[in-house]
Amino acid sequence: MNNQNIMKRNNVKIEGEGEKTLIFAPGFGCDQSVWESVKSAFTDEYRVILFDYVGLGNTDIDSYDRDRYRTLSGYVQDLLDICSSLDLANAIFVGHSVSSMIGMMASIRKPSYFSHLIMIGPSPCYLNDPPSYNGGFEKDDLLGLLDLMEKNYIGWANIFASTLVNHPDNLDVIKDLEDRFCSTDPIIARQFAEATFFSDNRGDLSKVSVPSLIMQCSNDIIAPTSVGEYLHHQIPNSTFKKLKATGHCPHMSHPEETIQVIRQYLLSTETSKHQGD
Repeated sequence: MNNQNIMKRNNVKIEGEGEKTLIFAPGFGCDQSVWESVKSAFTDEYRVILFDYVGLGNTDIDSYDRDRYRTLSGYVQDLLDICSSLDLANAIFVGHSVSSMIGMMASIRKPSYFSHLIMIGPSPCYLNDPPSYNGGFEKDDLLGLLDLMEKNYIGWANIFASTLVNHPDNLDVIKDLEDRFCSTDPIIARQFAEATFFSDNRGDLSKVSVPSLIMQCSNDIIAPTSVGEYLHHQIPNSTFKKLKATGHCPHMSHPEETIQVIRQYLLSTETSKHQGD
């Protein structure tokens, strides 16, 4: 596939003209517009790259392939295709939720594309695996979630949006997420959900060679505190930051804090680099 087709396939947009590149990757069921309140804080200093996963946003729906996207590896390859097409090197990857693992896997395969990983609400495995790992869900919970998606997609969208935000006062964010889910093809959404919630990347964490920031939200049902701490202990050269923001989508519900934490991390990496020089 040539570069132009890849740009169309994933609806790649580029803003800003900074020397360094920031890639913003949306979480499950969302497109690049979820970064609207965050990205504008960085376009003066960075070249900002936004994209959508195939089947979401304004992507080329004809490019959707059930076999390719049966697991997260298909999405990892899409990200690598984008990086290759734009001839990227040492880009800063900011991924929300499942995109954190997609970016992480891409960095393991092609570390030269990335200088840092910033993971917001990441989880390497959503299933509980006692006694050593608490992912937050039992297998029956996740199977029930997929079953509801199939039988009552609108009902699932309402319940899942509320679960993600986990705060009754953030009704606007809940409605925004629900509308996003409802605008997605239910078949594609269900397959992406299955690829997401039944993935297990715990065995890959030690392979990460790129410095990483793990942003852990408060009261996050999807990625509990124990998961963030587990990632921090398993990923070499990682930094752990617990946010005041509640729920699973701080870039939507608490954009100011999200921007501040990202900025502080990027500033600290610059300071460390200059001290090293």
